[in-house]
Amino acid sequence: MQLRTLPLGLALLAASCLSLAHDHSHGHGHWGYEEHKGPHLWGELDPAFTTCKHGKEQSPINITATKKSAKLKPIAFNYKAGAAEIVNNGHTIQINLADGGSIKLGDEEFKLLQFHFHTPSEEQVDGRHFPMVAHLVHKSADGKLAVVAVLLELGQENAALREAFSAMPAQAGEKQDLAAGFNTADLLPQDRSYYAFQGSLTTPPCSEGVRWQVLRTPVQISVGQFAAFKGLYPMNARPVQPLHGRRVMSTH
Repeated sequence: MQLRTLPLGLALLAASCLSLAHDHSHGHGHWGYEEHKGPHLWGELDPAFTTCKHGKEQSPINITATKKSAKLKPIAFNYKAGAAEIVNNGHTIQINLADGGSIKLGDEEFKLLQFHFHTPSEEQVDGRHFPMVAHLVHKSADGKLAVVAVLLELGQENAALREAFSAMPAQAGEKQDLAAGFNTADLLPQDRSYYAFQGSLTTPPCSEGVRWQVLRTPVQISVGQFAAFKGLYPMNARPVQPLHGRRVMSTH
């Protein structure tokens, strides 16, 4: 299928999304999830990846004991429908959003740039992995990153992901426009209470200073949707990392 040509402004914005995706997913060296280039070796594959080995606020984590915090306000989701493209970046399937809206964490606004998937969920809750997770990546005007994690469990077909999961490019580097666009609000659970902690990117270069919000309530995907992703990426999750004294906060 021939891709539609995007207007210049939209193309430039999409390019910025792809740039962040590259930072989040690729880094400088050749890395992956296989034994010879997997997470246990990331910190040694490239000098730019040393934080993967020596960082003290690494993600993902096992969420166990949490502290309820009155300081944690509800996430203000301001997502909207817009143009989107689906990309196989060689490590996951990713949806790039030209103008997908934003969130507010307290008084700070973060623009939604892209979301992508891991299987099993990189985060654990009381030692339990979910079949998959979607990581919604946001960036503030001053360059700070915030990720909202939506846990995915098996059940009914996820209507919001129907087109995307039927259009996943099979080869690394391939991409395709989603004809209907995407509204990420359709991916969120009704209950949006969450866990919060300071962490990092879960892929090289494992940069720290990332604000993580893991929604407590999972959403469902069908067995068929799960199998479609697993057919491309059977496992693309980093193991949980030590807390090193970090506290995990909770909205309730």
